Amino acid sequence: MAQTVEMVVPSSVGVMTQSTMQEDETLPIIPLPTWKRSIILAVTSWMPLAATFSSTSLFTALPEIAAGLGTSSDVLTTSNAGVFLAMGISTLIWGPISTAAGRRTAYIGAALVLLLCSIGTALANNVEAFVALRVLGGLEGTFFMVSGQTIIADTFPPVQRGTAVGLFMAGTVVGPALGPCLGGIIITYTTWRTIFWLQSGMIGIGLASAVFVIPPAVRVDIDTNAVTVATTPLGIAAAFNPWNCLRLYVFPNLLFADLACGLLSWSQYSLLTAPRYLINPRFHLTLPLVSGLFYIAPAFGFLMGTICGGRFSDITVRKRILSRGYRLPQDRLYSGIVSFFVIVPIASLIYGWGLRYQVGGLALPIVSIIASGFGLMTAFSSMNTYCAEIMPTRRTEVMAGKYLIQYCFAAAGSASILQLINLIGIGWASSIGVLFSIIAGLLILCTARYGRDMQSWTESQLKRE
Repeated sequence: MAQTVEMVVPSSVGVMTQSTMQEDETLPIIPLPTWKRSIILAVTSWMPLAATFSSTSLFTALPEIAAGLGTSSDVLTTSNAGVFLAMGISTLIWGPISTAAGRRTAYIGAALVLLLCSIGTALANNVEAFVALRVLGGLEGTFFMVSGQTIIADTFPPVQRGTAVGLFMAGTVVGPALGPCLGGIIITYTTWRTIFWLQSGMIGIGLASAVFVIPPAVRVDIDTNAVTVATTPLGIAAAFNPWNCLRLYVFPNLLFADLACGLLSWSQYSLLTAPRYLINPRFHLTLPLVSGLFYIAPAFGFLMGTICGGRFSDITVRKRILSRGYRLPQDRLYSGIVSFFVIVPIASLIYGWGLRYQVGGLALPIVSIIASGFGLMTAFSSMNTYCAEIMPTRRTEVMAGKYLIQYCFAAAGSASILQLINLIGIGWASSIGVLFSIIAGLLILCTARYGRDMQSWTESQLKRE
């Protein structure tokens, strides 16, 4: 397997140059045949599927797991927020490890730790061990997403990258819905521990595949073209400094995109947490199997949205190139505007208020949640690719910052949605998601129109300091 070249800026460089917006056009794309790119894309998509599967697989089995561990469903729901928070900071841990030990070694190491945590969760006999191992497993989650998108950015040219990222994100977005879907089926016919043995098998497949497919990264200093590796103790310690990631929030265009991802993530995970408590009692369903099968609907919407959204973002980029003569990273953001302001708000309102007044039968929430999932992922596809392109020499730090904000919002949505529904009802709770989608859309619309000026102005201000 050919080596992937990952272009990075030394940690001493604090700001981007004025050419940052165009650097992505000049960074080398490793020439690989289509079949090799396809294999890399498939393998890098699998581990995010397994990691996100494990983050939500307990949703439809909460009562049974709580009974088996002598605790309550509320405790497990709240503790799952800890899993999302751990996923948010995972790249701040594994990113520096990747810098010191190499991307391939870090990728395999993270997969091994996640496998051991999953096996431990399946064997846990008390709630303390169960929660601790799940949180420890979360500390590997988003590293697979960040490193996977970095590999894709290294191996796919810009006009194909949106489609590749869309296919890559299929694993990331199907996993959260597939987890409770299979969990509901499993808990109906066997014990809850089987759920975690299944995810252990999925992670094991990903680990074995990574050993044979994930390429090492050659890290290059753009200015000197010299290979740079953090090998000294001081260099390794500096790599673990979270400020390397957090300082990039000073760029408004990047912060706006990250906040928009977070607001949509709140809607996504609040949507996935509650179905067993919403669907079963309203339609007099008694088996977790039914609420588990209900997750096929958002999974289908997520999958179609991320594939179509990635493709549409590439089409949007090509149209902008034809009309302007050159490409800007924010061009693809226009492809998600309809989702922010039309698809997600309308679908969320129909879903929430339809359940509130119990109209339309079971078909209405199924159709509306498919549409909502489609809209969410169409918007996500454009933003994920944009974040991977906006600072091509700092992709790892940019993506780490994105997932930090994104999963903080996911934790808040997952932990609060049931209490929020009990307090104000599902109709108004869904309306909050609509408000978040519109705010996210305004942030992205501002970034699409003024992102280049925002970044240039920030760079000039930083140079004066």
